[in-house]
Amino acid sequence: MSGDFAGSYEYNSSSGSAKVLMAIMPLLKLLCLTVIGLVLANPRKQFIPKATFKLLSKLVFALFLPCLIFSELGESITLKNFVDWLFIPVNVLVSTAIGCLLGFLVVLLCRPPPELTRFTIIMTGFGNTGNLPLAVVVSVCHTNDNPFGPSCYTRGVAYVSLSQWVAVILVYTLVYHMMEPPMQYYEIVEEGAEIVEQQRLNDISRPLLVEAEWPGIEDKEDEHSKTPFIARIFKSISSISSTTIPDLEITAENSGNSPRSIRCLAEPRVVRRIRIVAEQTPIQYILQPPTIASLLAIIIGMVPQLKAVFFGVDAPLSFVTDSLQILGGAMVPSVMLILGGMLAEGPNESKLGLRTTIGITVARLLVLPLLGIGIVSLADKLHFLVLNDAMYRFVLLLQYTTPSAILLGAIASLRGYAVSEASALLFWQHIFALFSLSLYIVVYFRIITYV
Repeated sequence: MSGDFAGSYEYNSSSGSAKVLMAIMPLLKLLCLTVIGLVLANPRKQFIPKATFKLLSKLVFALFLPCLIFSELGESITLKNFVDWLFIPVNVLVSTAIGCLLGFLVVLLCRPPPELTRFTIIMTGFGNTGNLPLAVVVSVCHTNDNPFGPSCYTRGVAYVSLSQWVAVILVYTLVYHMMEPPMQYYEIVEEGAEIVEQQRLNDISRPLLVEAEWPGIEDKEDEHSKTPFIARIFKSISSISSTTIPDLEITAENSGNSPRSIRCLAEPRVVRRIRIVAEQTPIQYILQPPTIASLLAIIIGMVPQLKAVFFGVDAPLSFVTDSLQILGGAMVPSVMLILGGMLAEGPNESKLGLRTTIGITVARLLVLPLLGIGIVSLADKLHFLVLNDAMYRFVLLLQYTTPSAILLGAIASLRGYAVSEASALLFWQHIFALFSLSLYIVVYFRIITYV
């Protein structure tokens, strides 16, 4: 902990202009990498084709990011640390809930098109808690005069990695169902018939922006992914009774005398429908390579006998973790190059409207970070935070500051709902995040060094 105090003392002894430069310098590094990616992906020159960026995103998703998470989180975490760090995933839930409330206010004030109401709330509430915070933390720790001490890199990556699995669970459960296509885009052809698509939303080629954090998304589509699934289960449509609405597997089950059909008949209607929704929730998507790496790192880190095998100078398998650490080092530059490639495509057309786009951006990038400062300060006064750990506070504050999660674009593409709007909004948010992140990192550096 003495290193933390040494770093903080060095930072406090600097001049005001030096503090500002020290806070902005990490973003300038990331900006430089992003500009390189933007130039390489320029649509006119095509130094590197779009297919190459897609391949690079697959490497980040399946190799570089899991290696970074496992090597740093596994080394840092212990059973005691896991208990001490529990406020990190809790803070993700708190920031998401507050963001959704802000999204509801944006809906009331900006009045987006009715079919994009849920989209507005989701894009305001769910921020990037993975790749971008990791990039910021790694860039901040890349200098010797950072205010977080010599263990800045390991602790920062471990804190961010611990928060990822909570956000992933929320996205693949709650967001997945909230992003289903609105019912008004579908109609009943005739009584008892299946619901068919009336208007195909966003029939565009899939941009890099919506699959950068979920490569191979086209293989995940099924018969229900682009339909108003929950609405079909819980709502009656027009004059057709609820018994004629297709209940998916229920119709087939009721025709037989199997034990499963008897169980369905015995269940109350609401309970049965809730069960069907649960069965159709893509829980299997949660077990992606980064999530698996997080779980393995937590399990191995909390069991001393296993940890001694993988981590430490005398560990028998230390060469494995060293190799993974080398691969993990490619994660940040690759992510920023991919971001540059995504921005090079430019924004798509959007029906969201300028007023709503500005409202979401202001709420997500300017208002939510201010509320986050208050939440983290209150948690500190209630003794929920680790004492004398500036990086811990920095990561908590950073969770309120990032733009909307790029993974939301992948979910929009999977559900066939507001794909163009998601791509355009993510584009503009990441453009303006350069300025908002610079502002708030300066503020955060001033806050954490006086705690």
